[in-house]
Amino acid sequence: MTVEPGLGGQKLIPETLEKIRTLKKYIDENDIDIDIEVDGGINSDTIEEAKSAGANVFVIGTAIVGNENIEEAVDSFRK
Repeated sequence: MTVEPGLGGQKLIPETLEKIRTLKKYIDENDIDIDIEVDGGINSDTIEEAKSAGANVFVIGTAIVGNENIEEAVDSFRK
C-alpha cells in the first residue's frame, strides 16, 4: 500500500517509493521472478515515479473512475 488503507483518493506517501526501490534491489540481487504491485495514490503524476522505483503492476482507482471519460483514462495509463 502506498497510502493509508481505507479511503480512496489519497495522495501517494513519498516514503513508500524508497521501500519499493529497496524491494526491487533485493528481488534483482536474488534473481526472484515476482511482480511489485502498488495500490494507492497512483495517478498520471505518480505512476512514472512508482514505475521508476521498480513497481510494474498498478492499482488505479480514483484516477480512473473519477475521470469523465473512463476509457480514455484507462488508455492513457496503458501507454
